[in-house]
Amino acid sequence: MYASHESHYSVFKAARMYRVECVKIDTLVSGEMDCADFKSKLLMNPGCPAIVNVNIGTTVKGAIDDLDKIIRILEKCGFRDRFYIHCDGALAGLMMPFIKQAPKVTFEKPIGSVSISGHKFMGCPVPCGVVITRLAHVKVLSTDIEYLSSRDTTIMGSRNGHAPIFLWYTLNKKGYRGFRKEVRKCLRNAHYLANRLREEGVSASLNMLSSTVVFERPRDVAFVHKWQLACEGSIAHVVVMPNVSVEKLDGFVEELVANRSCWYDGKGHDIPCVAKDIGQDNCLCSLHNTKHKNVEEL
Repeated sequence: MYASHESHYSVFKAARMYRVECVKIDTLVSGEMDCADFKSKLLMNPGCPAIVNVNIGTTVKGAIDDLDKIIRILEKCGFRDRFYIHCDGALAGLMMPFIKQAPKVTFEKPIGSVSISGHKFMGCPVPCGVVITRLAHVKVLSTDIEYLSSRDTTIMGSRNGHAPIFLWYTLNKKGYRGFRKEVRKCLRNAHYLANRLREEGVSASLNMLSSTVVFERPRDVAFVHKWQLACEGSIAHVVVMPNVSVEKLDGFVEELVANRSCWYDGKGHDIPCVAKDIGQDNCLCSLHNTKHKNVEEL
């Protein structure tokens, strides 16, 4: 199995459960799979069929792996008809169809399955997910159960019957236009947040097709808990969903800036460097902040 370092932890957990060797692939600063590293590691196992996890929006940075490039690499490296691709679209998988410039994830391409979460962008009140796969794969797993008078296609033998009702209701209530409007709102507000943070001197980055804004990790644990921020290493992120308003984003930025002046005692040179996490162009520490450098030179 091949999966990037930015893949969801459940991918690696599944590999352990099924005792499948998992090869971790390096990522670019954006969080996207490094295809050069993928190719080199793929060639180290020429005799083994490849299972590849392709991220349609990574957990921390919202990055989208290049599906078409990954397919080309597999075929050029001699893995034609000897690979299985799973597309993990937990959050962004439901947003991509409504973004014109987004790459298409379709079964017209040689992929095996796609998964999305119903409790994230759609807002289902219970944790749930949908897996779409090819009928041939379903038939391998499915079994006729006499006392149920039906055919079981699940792994666990049962599933939540309420979740499909919630999802059906939401899909019918909002419709295509409703989802498209919400996606556009999320992307617009995410860009607004990223720009506001940068204007206030906070290092921040945002992938083009994502609503996940990544920025330097706040120093105060209480602040992190209050705003329910997900943190990893030197960075934190905000996932801008349909329920997040511009007013809420303004309140968040204002409180962050007010607290930040105390954390760093108003000294710009104390601001942490997060260039290795979000790139030099997005880092506003004294070393990488071009505007700060120009002022010093003057």
